[in-house]
Amino acid sequence: MTTVEATRVSPDWLELRESADAAARSTELVGHLRRRLPARGRQVIHDLGCGSGAMGRWLAPLLPGPQHWVLHDRDPDLLALAGVRAPGPAEDGTPVTVETRRSDVTRLDRDDLAGATLVTASALLDLLTEDELHGLIGARAEAGCPVLLTLSVTGRVVLAPEDALDSRVAFAFDAHQRRTTQRGPLLGPDAVDTAVDAFRRGGARVVVSSSPWRLGAREAVLAVAWLNGWMGAAGEQDAGLAADAALYRRRRLREARAGRLAVTVGHADLLVLP
Repeated sequence: MTTVEATRVSPDWLELRESADAAARSTELVGHLRRRLPARGRQVIHDLGCGSGAMGRWLAPLLPGPQHWVLHDRDPDLLALAGVRAPGPAEDGTPVTVETRRSDVTRLDRDDLAGATLVTASALLDLLTEDELHGLIGARAEAGCPVLLTLSVTGRVVLAPEDALDSRVAFAFDAHQRRTTQRGPLLGPDAVDTAVDAFRRGGARVVVSSSPWRLGAREAVLAVAWLNGWMGAAGEQDAGLAADAALYRRRRLREARAGRLAVTVGHADLLVLP
């Protein structure tokens, strides 16, 4: 069993995926959320693992009224980028304020989310271990506020046209997503089901919405980058696959660059209500 360190997320990758993320996230869940937020006063929104701040740039304009975003990340460079590219204004034109906090969101305690009216995260759940998930659930319970968790991978990948090796690459990639790190086994594509069960056992209501990436010719650059990462991780997990799939890799990348490959990557969004 391989043990690996957590890897740094590239700002270039976050920039490349931002528009696809925005198109995929569930606006239906935002509608549910709006009805549960306080009608008056300032919203205090904690964004966990904020990266470059894309979640705030997507969500802040969908919510009315004054908002104060607290952006959490352990990467100081990403935090600096998020602080410069602040979200807002709000839906009704109200200015949005921001503060950044360098913190490890896998080690939250009861004070870190004090005063929050909403907690958000994007593309985070599948990177957690089960213990870290329970830590997040405990911190949320202390805050007693809704949580919006978007773009957790589900393990569903569909490529068109199909190829006989698609399923083998997908299987190896999913195994890589569940790999054991120094923090423990990652949840990977099991994250959504595990989180829904854990939140519900804690007494919360959870609403789930599908939020897949749908990449076609207009998203060819992102599709190429995603394919390289997908096949690279699969090859790390299955050494035999790396040799068998050399022709497959070249063909798939050629198709993606030419805009002849349609890629659907399964994600799910979760809205957790107290």
